Amino acid sequence: MKIGIVCYPTFGGSGVLATELGKALAEKGHEIHFITYQQPVRLNGFHANIFYHEVRVPTYPLFDFPPYELALASTMVDVILNHDLDLIHAHYAIPHASAAYTAKQIVKQKTGRSVPVITTLHGTDITLVGRDKTYEPVVTFSINESDSITAVSENLKEETYKHFDIKKEIEVIHNFVDVHRYNKKPVSAFRQVIAPNNERIIIHASNFRKIKRIDNVMDIFKNIHAALPSKLLMVGDGPERPLAEDLTRQYGLEADVRFLGKQEQMEEILAVSDVFLLPSEYESFGLAALEAMAASTVVISSDAGGLNEININGVTGYTSPVGDVEGMSKNAIELLKDETKLKTFKQNALKEAKLFDIHHIIPKYEALYRKYCRTGDC
Repeated sequence: MKIGIVCYPTFGGSGVLATELGKALAEKGHEIHFITYQQPVRLNGFHANIFYHEVRVPTYPLFDFPPYELALASTMVDVILNHDLDLIHAHYAIPHASAAYTAKQIVKQKTGRSVPVITTLHGTDITLVGRDKTYEPVVTFSINESDSITAVSENLKEETYKHFDIKKEIEVIHNFVDVHRYNKKPVSAFRQVIAPNNERIIIHASNFRKIKRIDNVMDIFKNIHAALPSKLLMVGDGPERPLAEDLTRQYGLEADVRFLGKQEQMEEILAVSDVFLLPSEYESFGLAALEAMAASTVVISSDAGGLNEININGVTGYTSPVGDVEGMSKNAIELLKDETKLKTFKQNALKEAKLFDIHHIIPKYEALYRKYCRTGDC
């Protein structure tokens, strides 16, 4: 099949999922065309079946805000016509689903062919941005006009029906992880550099937005650090990073907190970590938590959104109500002080992650695509 994938190219979960999906499909022989404003961060190396098409947005003095959605739709039309795509898979509703709808109508007018559009909902496109009255009518319309709709968790499916007037069935196809990639043997020399005195290693990775509750991460680590020797790795970047750095100084933890910035090779960092902290206000799924589990790292998280669908309380880690810093701290300390229990939880985390392995999920997308593929072409 010839598949167009429209996504955000950044470190966020939707972009990561879309890129890894495209790479996996290319490995299976499908022709994949990424359409976005810059090369996706996870799209590295050469593959004969992968093509990247950059959306170029002209700037004119008339426009305070360049019309990206129009440029995106035009680029989609160009790629569909010149590469004879079978379908478009739009990740994240805003603005990709509406742009895909526009492109579909233009192609139909030009050629008479109706190109199927599949829209995958990822999280804040529904739970935050999409609910804004400025966008809601367009989001609702473009989702309903999609030929098929998927959501990355049962929770997100429920939230979509709750807040939008969706007339179609939403199919849940969970996020996935390449377990083989993340299940690495820890590099002892790497761990020794981070924790020279065999301290416990705690990790948080995100885009450092308010919804991630970065202040809670710092407060939990402060409590862990007071109870036992430990180090904290802060991976990522974003608007809340200055807050985290200020709290590090306020708590006198400068020697034990490292800010690593954005990292593409997370598997090596996760492999030497003991506990992954994710106290988020909301997670539609929690892809970062799943990646940690695939690296046999225990997850201490909130119970928000879809996190309960992957982090099994008392088995792979612990979940607590949003904002329960004391509860999360207590659970983390208890685990980190009990080597036997920690080892068991790590094994459970890996076992659970294997249920979401890429080889289980990709066939579900292929089966969905085949429902809309042109006769005889797949």
